[in-house]
Amino acid sequence: MPLDPTKHADWEIAEAAEKNMKTVYQLAEELGLEKEELLPHGHYVAKLDFRRILNRLHDRPQGKYIDVTAITPTPLGEGKSTSTMGLTQGLGKRGKNVIAAIRQPSGGPTMNIKGSAAGGGLSQCIPLTPFSLGLTGDINAIMNAHNLAMVALTARMQHERNYDDETLQRLSKMRRLDIDPTNVEMGWIIDFCAQSLRNIIIGIPGVNGKYDGFMMQSKFAIAVSSEVMAILSVAKDLKDMRERMGKIVVAYDKKGNPITTEDLEVAGAMTAWMVEALNPNLMQTLEGQPVLVHAGPFANIAIGQSSIIADEVGLKLGDYHITESGFGADIGFEKFWNLKCRFSGLKPNAAVVVATIRALKCHGGAPIPVPGKPMPKEYSEENVEWVEKGCANLVHHIQNVKKAGINPVVCINAFYTDTDDEIKAVRRIAEEAGARVAVSRHWEKGGEGALEFADAVIDACEEPNDFKFLYDMDMPLGQRIEKVATEVYGADGVDYVGDAPAKLARMEKDPEISKLGLCMVKTHLSLSDNPSLKGVPKGWRLQVRDILTYGGAGFVVPVAGKISLMPGTGSNPAFRRIDVDTETGKVKGLF
Repeated sequence: MPLDPTKHADWEIAEAAEKNMKTVYQLAEELGLEKEELLPHGHYVAKLDFRRILNRLHDRPQGKYIDVTAITPTPLGEGKSTSTMGLTQGLGKRGKNVIAAIRQPSGGPTMNIKGSAAGGGLSQCIPLTPFSLGLTGDINAIMNAHNLAMVALTARMQHERNYDDETLQRLSKMRRLDIDPTNVEMGWIIDFCAQSLRNIIIGIPGVNGKYDGFMMQSKFAIAVSSEVMAILSVAKDLKDMRERMGKIVVAYDKKGNPITTEDLEVAGAMTAWMVEALNPNLMQTLEGQPVLVHAGPFANIAIGQSSIIADEVGLKLGDYHITESGFGADIGFEKFWNLKCRFSGLKPNAAVVVATIRALKCHGGAPIPVPGKPMPKEYSEENVEWVEKGCANLVHHIQNVKKAGINPVVCINAFYTDTDDEIKAVRRIAEEAGARVAVSRHWEKGGEGALEFADAVIDACEEPNDFKFLYDMDMPLGQRIEKVATEVYGADGVDYVGDAPAKLARMEKDPEISKLGLCMVKTHLSLSDNPSLKGVPKGWRLQVRDILTYGGAGFVVPVAGKISLMPGTGSNPAFRRIDVDTETGKVKGLF
C-alpha cells in the first residue's frame, strides 16, 4: 500500500514506491523499444536514442496530444506537474497506452522554495533523487556549452586588446572582431538562484596584469534561461542543433553588427557538449507509466516547454501523449501555442487548465501566501465568495485556450481541505465558460483519484478542434507583442522604456530578426507585469524594458516588468531540510 500523503512527505512516499518500481528494461519492453534504442543510466533511469526510434516508427500514426497548463499560480505553484502525473496514472488505470513528457527541474527551485517539480503526494515522477539532482547531466552540459561561449568571447576580447592585427593573425589566424564591451548580450550561467551574481565585474587585474582577462561589467543568469536550453527544447535533430548553435548572438561590434558563436569559432565545441543531451530521459510515475524528462526552461523567463523531440517520441510510442507547459495559460501555454507548435508542426487535441481552490481564493481576495512561511489559515476555511471572485482568473485562462481553437478541460486539483460548495462553484463557473470540468484527487489517491479527469480528457480528444495561431509571422514584431499583451494578458497596450524602443526599431528593420518567433518574459504571479495584481487586472499597460535576441533558438525575447533572469534564494530555502543518510546514502528532504 502507498503511504498516506496527508501524513508523509513527498520524499518518503517516493522512497517507499521506489522499492517496487519497474526497471528501465521493463519499461522499454512495455513500450516496444528495441535493445539499441535504450541507453541505460543505471537500472531505473535511461536515455532513449530518439533518432533510431523516430526512424523505425516513421510511418506509425501519432497518438492524441494533450497539453497541461494552469491558472495564474500562487508563489507555491498549483500542482501542474502533479496533475500531469495524475492524468497519466488515470489514463493508465483506464487501460490506455499513455506517456508523459515533463521538464527537468532546475537546481534553483529544488534548493530554494518551490521544490523539484516531480509532482507530489501519490502522483509523482520517480526515482525522485536523480530526477531532482542533475539526472543524466543535461543541464550540466548546457552550462558547459553556454559558458564555453563566454570563455571564447572574453578570451577573444583580451587577445584583441593585447595584440595588433598582424600579431593576432600570426599567433592564431584570428581576424579582429572589434567587440564592443558595453554591448555584450550574453552573460554566464549557474543552476542556482544566486542574486549576488546578477551584476558583476570580471577581468579585474591581478598578479598577471593584462593577462588576467578583459575587465568589464558582466552578469549571471540561471541555467534554464540560457539560449542553449531553449535550443534543446526546439531542436529537431543534431544537424538542426548545430545550425542553431552557430546563430547565438553573444555580443555586438562597435558598429552594431552581431557577433555570433560561429564568429567566435566556438559553436562546434558547444555542440559537442550537447550530443548526448539531445536524447530524452526515461523515468516513470509512481504507478509505472513511462515519463519522458527532457529540457527544463522556465516559462516566465524562457520558453517553458519540454522538448519537441520528447513529444515526437511520445506521440509515436503512445496512444495518448501528455506534455506540460510552465506556469499559467498566459505564458507557458501561449508559448506552447505560438512557438512550440509552430516550430514542431504538431497540433494538440486538448488542453488542461489546472486550478486549485487555494489559488482561486488568492485571486479572490485571500491573503497572498508567502514562500517559506505557513499557509494562512484562511486557505483551510470555507469561503465560497473568494472562490467565485477568483474564478475570473480561471475564466480568462479558459478563454486563452479557446482562442487557440483547442478543447479546454478544467482540472480541479482537489485537496482534502476543499469543501463541496467551493468545488461546486468552480464547476458551475467553468462549465458556463465553455470548458469540461473534472474534479481530480490524484494527489491523495493516485490514478484511482484521477478517473473522472482521465475520462474528461478522453472525451475532449475525440472532439474535432480548430487549432490556429494567435498571429501570423509576417505581422510586425511590435504588433505581435501588442497582440499577446492585449489579447492574452488583458493589457490596455504596451509601453517601451530604457533600451527597448531603440532595440525594437532596429529589430523591425532587420529582415531576419523581424521574422523570429516571440518569447515573452514576465512574472508568472499575475496576468500583468506586476506580481501583486491578482485576479484579472484592469486598466494597466505592459512595460517592456528590454528585448533580447535568441537567434539560435529562433525568437526574440521582450522582457517586461522587474523580472530577472536570475531569481533569488529566499530566507527559508529547501536546502536547509535536505540531507543524506550516511548509512544508506539515500537523500531525504526533497519535495
